[in-house]
Amino acid sequence: MLFSTPTQYAVLALLFVGGWLLGLASHPGGRKWRERYTAERDAHATVRKEHDARLDAANVRIAELERENNRLAHAAPVATAAPVAPTAPVASAPISTAHVPPRPVAASAARPAFGGERRGWFDFGDRTRR
Repeated sequence: MLFSTPTQYAVLALLFVGGWLLGLASHPGGRKWRERYTAERDAHATVRKEHDARLDAANVRIAELERENNRLAHAAPVATAAPVAPTAPVASAPISTAHVPPRPVAASAARPAFGGERRGWFDFGDRTRR
């Protein structure tokens, strides 16, 4: 057992209290965390305002495009000047089967990477499957 006498327990308690007091004395009082929190809060507010401004601009643009679409939908159709004559279809070149690449071989038909004997997980000696 590590501590067996009352004196050792008293020294342990004294060390514990001393470490606690030293930690309290060296603590910055939370100022660092408070400053980081306010900086993060301000950065978030800035990003949120920018996002809201972009969203408002996008909504204005959508409304403008919808008005333009409605105006064009209700406008009078434009008459064409002359009908376009149909053109003859273009003959395509004949397809040659001589240049067709060969089909890839299935991975299961490939040779195994090892020499043929069954090896263990870390290749420690002869490990044959039983």
